Amino acid sequence: MSEQKIAEGFPPPGSSSSPGAAAIFGSFLRLGITSFGGPAMIAHIKEMSVKRNKWLTEETFKDGVVICQSVPGATAMQMAAYVGLRVRGVQGAVASYVGFGLPAFLLMLTLAVFYSGSRELPLVVALFQGLQVMVVAIVANATFTFGRDIGKKPLNLVLATVAAALFWIGVSPFAVIVGAAIAGALLFKGPALPPSSTKKEGDAGKVPRMIVVFMILACAGVVGLYFADRKLYQLAALMLRIDLFAFGGGFASLPLMFHEVVNAMGWMDGKTFMDGIALGQVTPGPIIITATFVGYLVRGFPGALVATAAIFTPSFVVLVAVTPFFDRLKNTRHFSGATRGILASFVGLLCYMTIRFAVAVPWDPGRILFGIAVVVALARKMNILYVVLIGSVISIIIFR
Repeated sequence: MSEQKIAEGFPPPGSSSSPGAAAIFGSFLRLGITSFGGPAMIAHIKEMSVKRNKWLTEETFKDGVVICQSVPGATAMQMAAYVGLRVRGVQGAVASYVGFGLPAFLLMLTLAVFYSGSRELPLVVALFQGLQVMVVAIVANATFTFGRDIGKKPLNLVLATVAAALFWIGVSPFAVIVGAAIAGALLFKGPALPPSSTKKEGDAGKVPRMIVVFMILACAGVVGLYFADRKLYQLAALMLRIDLFAFGGGFASLPLMFHEVVNAMGWMDGKTFMDGIALGQVTPGPIIITATFVGYLVRGFPGALVATAAIFTPSFVVLVAVTPFFDRLKNTRHFSGATRGILASFVGLLCYMTIRFAVAVPWDPGRILFGIAVVVALARKMNILYVVLIGSVISIIIFR
């Protein structure tokens, strides 16, 4: 491999740090089994790909973090795909993406099957009464986390408030996000920056041919669903649209999914959707794996497969397609402003969801104390998996 490739972060050929697609898949599969904590998993991905295996340089990995935070999709999943893309092209990206997400899919599917057949049992009813309170606390914590980051500037809070109000009166969240992006691009635009003088790997200014083929096959699959099974088509189109607009990580998809699944389509009620979010917290991987739960309850095993594939495909395609142009894109006058507007709108949407979920809970002194305890645990940075597991045990004891 040339000196330029080595400088750009690629390992030299034939070295122990130049893995094939199977090795990439295996490494990310093992990582995916324990990938609790959402974006916190980025640190573990870095440990594996930069420090332990030396697949990427520190600088290249940092570039990936910027890219993955600027495009739609769950950040940890996007980082997995980014590492695979840098190491072995589109083939490596598919291997790392699937390997990292497969454990979450299998566990969520198992939980969805169990939930579907046992949710009326007294023990399960008690469990989900507590989980319902935990979901309110978790979404409220996500709102606070997002809001703390954007709330330092008054205009961000104005956009967030307007987004929440528009969502409350029934405006489509997709329209809210597009409007926020336009407003952000106009209000927060800065001076155009000169392109970086350092050539980054992947900045070839050309979309990889394999991803074009992948997009064509994905479109053909959606068209096929339209003629084969109209409900599966609706499910696929819905999840594709959600993922394409989910800037800001996995939690950003929740207001969109709630609107589409509960309000627009009426496929389930708000409480059932909250149960899906709770189950998403006890599985590894991103919270948008809730799509598997939704898909199974709507259309069984085919629905789970279609919903999962659809909720991850657009962001994967965007990442692979945008990466070669990202250095040029991030220096435009409007890009950072549009991204800032979108993130502000998600704070408003999450705030609306927090209120909506809180109203659905039949609060009493026990639930209030339990909710406060969960909020305190999350505020103290306790691992969310432990919060949910310990809270589940407490729920079974106090809500039976």
